[in-house]
Amino acid sequence: MSTLPRFSPLLGAARVIPVLTLETVEEAVPLAEALRDGGITVIEVTLRTKAALKACEAIAKHCTGVVLGIGTVLVPSQVKEAKDAGAQFLVTPGTSEKLGLAVAESGLAALPGAATVSEMVALMEMGFHELKFFPAEAAGGINYLKSVAGPLAELKFCPTGGISAANANAYLALGNVMCVGGSWITPKAAVDAKNWAEITRLAAEAAKLG
Repeated sequence: MSTLPRFSPLLGAARVIPVLTLETVEEAVPLAEALRDGGITVIEVTLRTKAALKACEAIAKHCTGVVLGIGTVLVPSQVKEAKDAGAQFLVTPGTSEKLGLAVAESGLAALPGAATVSEMVALMEMGFHELKFFPAEAAGGINYLKSVAGPLAELKFCPTGGISAANANAYLALGNVMCVGGSWITPKAAVDAKNWAEITRLAAEAAKLG
């Protein structure tokens, strides 16, 4: 499994990935387009709502120039569901051996989640070298990532969980961080109000980070 697809070629210029929890299918396309118009072209939609898969299908079908990731993948059956819904990459919050194998066999790029050195080493053994570090702030944050940079020098991370406009640049300054994930770019109030101009403004600010 040493030749697993890498996530990094999908990343593009911006180093921030919005983590979206979509409550309705109707908001999916205008939200993704608002982010794209602000310069954020890579997004993660979490499987936390009943509308998530249908929302992803809509984005995959209608949003040219958006790289769609599907996250909160918890069990192997969701790997197939995500792929069928148009995912271009997968994200897991944590990764069991069974889930990791399903992700590896999907043929998609992925950011499998890990929070400990043992979990990171296990994923390395499976052929993954680009990981999600979650929950970043609660699991040790910047100091933790600095500590693992030496022994796990071949790994690159996307920290998610507690990342905001206030600390994103500090994470992005680390040599083993390729990008960060967060939800601050899509505040619920703006989404509920369908204030897509505000989302585009926040995306443009986030696109300049790093």
